[in-house]
Amino acid sequence: MKIKKTNMNKFKEIKAIRIGIGIMSQVKQEIKDCLSIIDFRSLLKPVLFMTGVYLLGFLTIIRANVLYFDDIGHTAFGYRSWYEWSRYISEILSILIHGDTNMTDISPLPQLLAIVIMAVSSVLLVYIIGNGKINAIRLLASVPLGFSPYFLDCISYKFDAPYMALSILAGIVPFLFMMRKKAFLCCSIVSLLIMCMTYQAASGIYILIVIFLSFQDWNTRKKTDKELLSFLGMATFAFCFAILFFKFFLLVPEYAAHNTYATTNVFPLDDLIPGIMKNIKRYIGNVYLKSGITWKIGYVFVCIFFIAKSILVSERKKTLSFFVSIMALGFSFMLSWGAYLVLIYNFLLPRYLIGFGAFLAIICIYIVSDYKRIASIAVLALNWCLLVFAVSYGNALADQARYTEFRITLLLHDLSSLYLDENVKLMEIQLENSIEYAPSVNNIRKHYPIISGLVPKGLGVANFYDVMYYQVHFNFQCKHGNGTSDFRSLNLPVVLDSYYHTIRSDGNRVLIVLKH
Repeated sequence: MKIKKTNMNKFKEIKAIRIGIGIMSQVKQEIKDCLSIIDFRSLLKPVLFMTGVYLLGFLTIIRANVLYFDDIGHTAFGYRSWYEWSRYISEILSILIHGDTNMTDISPLPQLLAIVIMAVSSVLLVYIIGNGKINAIRLLASVPLGFSPYFLDCISYKFDAPYMALSILAGIVPFLFMMRKKAFLCCSIVSLLIMCMTYQAASGIYILIVIFLSFQDWNTRKKTDKELLSFLGMATFAFCFAILFFKFFLLVPEYAAHNTYATTNVFPLDDLIPGIMKNIKRYIGNVYLKSGITWKIGYVFVCIFFIAKSILVSERKKTLSFFVSIMALGFSFMLSWGAYLVLIYNFLLPRYLIGFGAFLAIICIYIVSDYKRIASIAVLALNWCLLVFAVSYGNALADQARYTEFRITLLLHDLSSLYLDENVKLMEIQLENSIEYAPSVNNIRKHYPIISGLVPKGLGVANFYDVMYYQVHFNFQCKHGNGTSDFRSLNLPVVLDSYYHTIRSDGNRVLIVLKH
């Protein structure tokens, strides 16, 4: 009996292996079939065109040559640290790109690589949304994908930029395989896992495309209700499977639990709906309050044109199409934040909202496709404003960097004249306040409040030690916040008072008060 049972188990295992091999062979063949339809040579010129467009917009950011937040630590120590964020693909690719396990500053190479990836992403997005038709207007309509103020945060990183761009591309690629169910399902899961292991903030892009394509096919009756439900079911399964697989098998929980500005903790079931609604309210408020007036006008116009075109081309009742198009817009916007909607605690950093750029790009591509010229003018006007802001932002980064260097130079001069090197190493130095923005940055802030979240002030309490030690190698003790008392309560004597800062000290403890 035992021998027969063992033989039966082996037979079942062999049968399961054969079934698995058969399915994989089918998937492989379906992928080949989908790829054979695409004329990749015809995509080369559009990719080169979009590379030039993005290079034009990002040129001032590259020229600014600013060490952007985490870049300071990467440059000073050569560490990678993406593993701590469960971004394993970023970790591996960083070794390949830098040619070593120890990273050095090789900019602008990573940013140029990010530009090429974004160009490919734009072209593929136009190909998918435009039903395979690509022209210059549609390509230009896609630039919010990269020129949205939220992706500008990503491209500013000298080390992280290509992996953030890759996460966007990963959300688009699966839709090249929609013609075959098994290929689409498999490629969706793999691509979504790649997104999770490069930059999770791009999780909303896949959802956006699913919603839009479903609405488009429903509105024009291109697919039956059964086919639409099948497509939505596969996409939903792929997304949930990939996110849950990542959370339970790939996520590094130790670091995520102690992160200071984002966690992976999801709202409990009884608080899920109120929590999501709260996050949606925060998301809407952030986009509205941080956007310039010209952007807001542009957003309104492209949304109106989207609804108008949806009604015009609809094969459904016009009234029904009107309401469903508004619902599609609303759900697309809300879900563009992706999985972050269900997280209990996260800051609304600009780079976390890169899905909003994809939301705008999809709408813009759709309304310039075979529609009236006035819609194209509205889209190009909005995108021109985004391009101008991108160029202004790069120059603002450079201006703020120069101002920061000026303030640091003054401070170092005064500290070095007051204290000898051997004394400084034994001192505890604390900082109060931060430097103000340069005049050019303040000028932009009047009309585009989001600039405050994009341009780092350069010298403040949060980054004082990093800047002073890692960048200019001023060696001192900085223990504020780790049990050391706040020097502001000690009424230390003033040893130097200048236009830009005041230095208080009793010989062992130093309090630097920055003036705006």
